[in-house]
Formats: sequence, C-alpha cells, structure tokens
Amino acid sequence: MPDLQEVSGAMPNTVDKWLALLESRHTQTIQLGLERVGAVRAALGPDPEGLVVITVGGTNGKGSTCAMLESILLAEGYRVGCYTSPHLLRYNERVRIDGKDVEDAALVAAFDAVEHARGNTPLTYFEHGTLAAWEVFRTQGLDVVILEVGLGGRLDAVNVFDSDCAIVTGVAMDHMDYLGDTREAIGFEKAGIFRAGRPAVFGDPQPPQSLLDHAAAIGTQLWISGRDFGFGGDRQQWGYWRYAAPQASGALTKRGGLAYPSLRGANQLLNAAAVMTALDTLRDRIPVSMQAVREGLMLVEVPGRFQVLAGRPTVVLDVAHNPQAAGVLSENLAGMSFHPETAAVLGMFGDKDVEGVVARLRDRVDHWFLADLPGPRGLSADELALRVRAAEAKGDIQCFKTPAEAFSAARKSVEEGDRIVVFGSFLTVADVLATIRAERH
Repeated sequence: MPDLQEVSGAMPNTVDKWLALLESRHTQTIQLGLERVGAVRAALGPDPEGLVVITVGGTNGKGSTCAMLESILLAEGYRVGCYTSPHLLRYNERVRIDGKDVEDAALVAAFDAVEHARGNTPLTYFEHGTLAAWEVFRTQGLDVVILEVGLGGRLDAVNVFDSDCAIVTGVAMDHMDYLGDTREAIGFEKAGIFRAGRPAVFGDPQPPQSLLDHAAAIGTQLWISGRDFGFGGDRQQWGYWRYAAPQASGALTKRGGLAYPSLRGANQLLNAAAVMTALDTLRDRIPVSMQAVREGLMLVEVPGRFQVLAGRPTVVLDVAHNPQAAGVLSENLAGMSFHPETAAVLGMFGDKDVEGVVARLRDRVDHWFLADLPGPRGLSADELALRVRAAEAKGDIQCFKTPAEAFSAARKSVEEGDRIVVFGSFLTVADVLATIRAERH
C-alpha cells in the first residue's frame, strides 16, 4: 500500500476526513492475525510504566461492563482511559479520558501518529482506530485503561495488548461467519484474551468447555460466576459474594446493602458482580473502596442499553441485535409497568439472526415499524418484513426508509400510555437518538 502522503501530499486534518479515508481502505482484504497490529504498536513507542490494563470481551454486556469499571474507578479518583465500540452519534465516544469523549485534535494527532508508524503495513478501520486510541492513552499519564474487544477476542486488534485482568461477560451465538457456528467455537475465540498467570473473570454461570480448557492450558486464574463469585438480592438492595481464590476455595467474602446499578435490567447484576470480582483481583495495584463501588454503580450511564427516556409515551432504546440480547430485552420489558400497546421500531443487518431476535420479542410487540438500514449488510424494510413474518410475529407491519421515519410514525400511532421500543442495531438506535436530541435542542 503506498504511503498516504505519496498519494495526497497531506494528512487529513479533521476526524471526519480521517474516518472517510479509513473507510475507503476498509474494503481491502486483510489477513487475520495480530502480527501487523503488533508491529505498528511497537513502532508507536514504549508503553507507560505501571499502567493497569483491563480487557473486556463477550457476546453481550461489554459496553455496560466497561462503563461500570470506568465509573467505579473514576469515583475512586483514578485517571482512566476507556475504549469502546461502536459509537452511536460521534466517533469520539469510542475514546474517553476521565469520563469525557476525547477532543478532535487529540484524535487527529493519534491517527497521524499511527499513519507514520505503520509505514507500508496495511491496517483496517478498526485496527487503525484501536491503535489511535492507545496512542491517546499512552501519552496521558493514566492509571488504568479499559479496552473493549471489538469482535471475538483471539484475533481482535485489542488482543495485541496484554491485560492485567480480562473479563468475558458471556458467550452466545453472534458473528458466526467469523467466530464459528457453535458456542464452543465462539468460546475458544473469546478466551483468546486470557493471559497466563493472570486473573480472568467469566460473567456467566455456564462457561463453554472450550473456554475452560484454554484457561487451564495456559494457566489463567479463572473466576466463574456462580462458582467463585455471585450475587443475590431483593427489591430494595443486592449483595455480592466471592471466594478468596478460584475453584470456590479460600475464605468467603460477602458485601451486602448495595444499591442497584443505575443501568436498568436484571442482567446488570451479572455485569456488576463480574466487575467487582475483576477489581478485587487487582486490589494490590488499584485498590477500590466500597464507597467508590456504590457511587460508581449509582452514577453509571450507557446510552442505548435499555435506555428509558423521560416523557410519554415511554420510549426504550436498546442496541440488542442477537437472540440472547433480545431475550434480555424481552425480560426487561416484562418487568416494566403496564403499557396497553407496544410499538417496535426495528432495523437490522442481514447477517444477523433476525428470526431469532424477533422470536424473543414477538409476544411483547403489537405493532412493527420496520426501517431500511444502509450499506451492503443492511436489510431493506421489505426484506425485514418477510423475516419478521417468518418468525410468526403478531401485529401489523409498516415499512419506512429510515429508523427516524419509522419512529416518527410510531409516535403518531400510539397513545400517551403506550410504549415504543427501538432496537436491532446500533445504527437503528443512533438514528432515532439523533432525531430525539435534535428536537430537544
């Protein structure tokens, strides 16, 4: 690949121009593996001494888990960098320092640095962006960096960084074209972020055997939900418990009287317990008080993860795009107060299990407002309608060109006491959220 300056004579000078360039390169075939990313990372310069790195992978719940870690660590007073993907409204959301999106100038400088460091080494959009995030963090004097895995784990660009603790939130069926078509195959890919002799946390009580085998083979200290740590609670508060060492061994620690996380949904206690376990394994390097845990969990926010907006009718935004996440969304909707009618605004990619997603929610939805999604992966509303019907969804179906148009029609069709749930893709939620924010400003 020729050097950018040889082609254009200058580097892009805005984030949008950089992203346009990286997207134009993204169509090129890139071989799997971490060798290219590792070489460019080494060329960027030495890593800061004493920096604690936490890597978060898994099929669902990664964004919420990263946000909880970030919120708790900030409450304790640490300087924290957090890299997540994808974004909803602005690319800058992917790279945060001390809870704030990084400024454009810092991102442009980091993209430039990666471009110079890569030479003729080809990088994908995600790989270039991941290294740019690291370049931002590397120069900021941070205490902790939280890195969310983009896809899988073993061959994901984030895995070029050795974590001091890895969290895998859970394993379900998604991205099967890349990761394999069984939970065991996907579990092996997720387990690729584990490191020998270092702690790792699995946030689901049912780990795939492939994940357990890989952890044992490389000597990872693996903590498993329901065996080594867990939670319980009532309507008012919840409690956390943890054994001193994996394999349910050592003294048992209990911490009760915890307020529920501000993030809605029963599944958030699974994420919170995994977060507390990960922080406990790192307490010698980044000790965290229970006051910081309480404060962090009460203040954490993640747009688009069972986000219930103020006002009437009730609007729920959720990026659920696979059957497991849709099942959690269904449970959370069932736990809400009574709404006579529920309208769904849905847009999805064609490589997702549309029928599996709709099947989890068909008994919760009375009216379907379907939207086209752009790009080669995006389904048209008409195509989506056929798959919604194939999933035996009940209720009437209407088709629209954009999620925003579908949402506008849904609002006009429902009463104040009804509910609208927007889901199926980050793009679906982003389009609706941008529309809502524009109206409010």
